[in-house]
Amino acid sequence: MAIEQKGPTNKDNTPTSNSSGGGSNSGNEAAQEKARRRRNKPRRDGKGSNTQTNKSSVKADTTKSKKRGEKTSHSLAVQPPAATHEPIDSMDSMEESAAAQAEGGIKAIGNQRIIPFMSIEKPMGILSIILVIGSIIAIAVNGLNFGLDFTGGVSADVAYEQPVEQVAVVQALADNGFDDAVVQYLGTRDELLIRLPPQADDISGLNTNLENALALPNNQVEITNVNIIGSQVGNEVYLNSLMALALALVSMLGYVALRFQFKLALGAVLSLFHDAIVTIGVFALFGFPFDLTVLAAILALIGYSLNDTIVVYDRIRENFRRVRGITPRQTLDLSLTETLRRTIMTISTVLLVVLAMMFLGGDGLYWFSVALFIGLLAGTYSSTYIASSIPLAMGLSRDDFVVKVKPEFEEEIVTFNDPKMFEQE
Repeated sequence: MAIEQKGPTNKDNTPTSNSSGGGSNSGNEAAQEKARRRRNKPRRDGKGSNTQTNKSSVKADTTKSKKRGEKTSHSLAVQPPAATHEPIDSMDSMEESAAAQAEGGIKAIGNQRIIPFMSIEKPMGILSIILVIGSIIAIAVNGLNFGLDFTGGVSADVAYEQPVEQVAVVQALADNGFDDAVVQYLGTRDELLIRLPPQADDISGLNTNLENALALPNNQVEITNVNIIGSQVGNEVYLNSLMALALALVSMLGYVALRFQFKLALGAVLSLFHDAIVTIGVFALFGFPFDLTVLAAILALIGYSLNDTIVVYDRIRENFRRVRGITPRQTLDLSLTETLRRTIMTISTVLLVVLAMMFLGGDGLYWFSVALFIGLLAGTYSSTYIASSIPLAMGLSRDDFVVKVKPEFEEEIVTFNDPKMFEQE
């Protein structure tokens, strides 16, 4: 009975030849020797080399780290690379590092360059001071050209049989001695609101004179209501307007102080005061009429400018907590750069609406839109520089946004120095 042996139990490294009836065994041994020689021979493509394997693994790790960095680096800022052992692959890296050094030693990963807004902080601060002082001088010297809402006068509701033009009504009033009249439509073109300066006549005589002045050819007119506004009511409106502005600024100060930090709150309120005083100063300098619609525009401007400032403040607080290794000035530059696109989109859309009201809204909305146009330009500028540079000058830092552990909650380190623990029993 023959037992089939699948493989030898012991293998010799030296080949042997058997020429007497051992063809099969010699063939197996030759095949094994051939396979052994093929394994020991170095591969032509170099994949079997340990050195090349290490290089490929290092390259794979580098690629993975780059991919991870690309996912998380779109909003982070880092210092330019220092002298490291890794070689620079191309001249682009050297140029980017040199450009980052020229811009304050900081650059954003993810092909986002940091705009150095704070590099012109002092010139912009001087410009703001000049604008505020010039506005105060213009208000004190020229004064405001108050409308009928503040000085008092006559208000009349008029209804025509057919639609009329505002210019025709104003010209008719001026021809009959009613100068400086303000005419506005009340929903339709045949119903108007007419406001006149204070008149000496009584109501009965005033009604007759107005009917004669407002009479147009082939168009019957009817005066439905006449109101006489005294100067005392105008003074009350003036004082209430000042109180409304002061209350709005104080409320904004408290909100930002509770929401963010007092340094930021002071910068926000000063920027809002800058926007309001510059807008009023332009009206005083050129003698534009200042009425309740202009006051409403200034109050709306305060709300808009604060909203834009809070967006910047929220990004500043986030970057102070998230980004390490950069100065507070660089943190502000990073935050302003990240919110620049949003600021441009917001101001562009709002300006389109304001310009539409200015040229297509008629006389009733003209000065309201003019006040908004001036205030929007001043508000965008102040949100970028005044609201950010003042907290920076007050020493804004990362410590203002990091929650610190109170002393009563700190862990106490207890040390046992009992001599009995070291006594031998």
